[in-house]
Amino acid sequence: MEIFGSLQALGVETATYLMFAMLLVLLVTGIPLAFVTLLVALVFALGWFGPMAVPLITSRVYSFVSSFVFVSVPMFVLMAAILDRSGIARDLFDAMKLVGGRLRGGVAIQTIFVAVVLAAMSGIIGGEIVLLGLLALPQMLRLGYDRGLAIGVVCAGGALGTMVPPSIVLIIYGLTANVSIGELFTASFLPGLMLAGFYVAYVLFRAYTDPDSAPILEEDERPWRERLALLKGLILPILVVIAVLGSIYGGIASVTEASAVGVMGVLVSTVLRGEFSFALLKGAALQTLQTVGMIVWIGIGASALVGVFNLMGGIAFIQTLLTGISDDPLFVLLFMMAILFVLGMFLDWVGIALLAMPIFVPIITNLGYDPVWFGVLFCMNMQVSFLSPPFGPAAFYLKSVAPPEISLGEIFRSLLPFICLQVLALAVLIAFPGVTGR
Repeated sequence: MEIFGSLQALGVETATYLMFAMLLVLLVTGIPLAFVTLLVALVFALGWFGPMAVPLITSRVYSFVSSFVFVSVPMFVLMAAILDRSGIARDLFDAMKLVGGRLRGGVAIQTIFVAVVLAAMSGIIGGEIVLLGLLALPQMLRLGYDRGLAIGVVCAGGALGTMVPPSIVLIIYGLTANVSIGELFTASFLPGLMLAGFYVAYVLFRAYTDPDSAPILEEDERPWRERLALLKGLILPILVVIAVLGSIYGGIASVTEASAVGVMGVLVSTVLRGEFSFALLKGAALQTLQTVGMIVWIGIGASALVGVFNLMGGIAFIQTLLTGISDDPLFVLLFMMAILFVLGMFLDWVGIALLAMPIFVPIITNLGYDPVWFGVLFCMNMQVSFLSPPFGPAAFYLKSVAPPEISLGEIFRSLLPFICLQVLALAVLIAFPGVTGR
């Protein structure tokens, strides 16, 4: 029994450094983040408090998984999984051809518009990037678009699912920071459209300064009646978006209830299109279980670790450390953004949200900043993490469906201008908080 409490003798400062070192070493070995955090939580709970501390871990885990709002996560993932297996995205892409027309760079702009609509339907990036990689990338390459521009548009556009409501990143942040998810959705809507606007502006700049990078489409020879018939591909997706976001913003339904409305809307859409089958539903359900299982396990591990660290006094120590670096609140905020940027290069966004936000959000509140506004900043920062090397998931999603001659290195190089645009959008949100309506 003498070994229990031995860590306490080290003091919270040394124990904090030891905890982070242990996390880093275990992550480098390739052990999944969920199991690393659970193991470290157990070691420090026993080493600091003794065997009686184990129930503290289970109580933290229960409070995380029993949250009613968390039910919306599997619902939105299921929406995305059904979309992956239906032809809704394909018809939406075809309908958006009328938006681009013969504008130079029109297919790239059309891709960004489709990405925004898909983002407003599902709130998750993986399937969206794969869909755009299968639909838009081959068409842009066939038409002679610059490969870097085409790759960047697909990856950056596909990642908008984390910024445009209903974003799962915002839902997890809201659960962690204990703020209204409805308010987060409202605050992030305009910044998400702003970021998409930056992408469109960049495409137009490239297209008109370097005409070879984005050629004009050939004249569509089909009659107008046939072309206008394509617009029916917009009807069902837009109705689903209106049902989900309209019910939230109109105060008709909570986020959890709206997620169920969204699933029903997508299912009805597949039935009306004649695509529904039990094989489709089974495949979507299995994909949802796999994705949500990962999120839940990371959440369990992170909740346990943060709970133990808080009882040790570690969170108070880190908060004192961060607020002590400067008397200027803006400098502290920028330092936090830099930490999140670095973490985003190596960790999954779920882990970052659940590990860092319980520490950062109280500091932000004490500095006088709005935690809802900070949530939008966090979400925009995570946009960068989806694209940034060495582990940017957007690049790996696209690589899985891209032509074999496109290397992972080329994908990451193509993403650099879009990462700069994301950083610019983050700077705009910091300089002008009113963009979020807060």
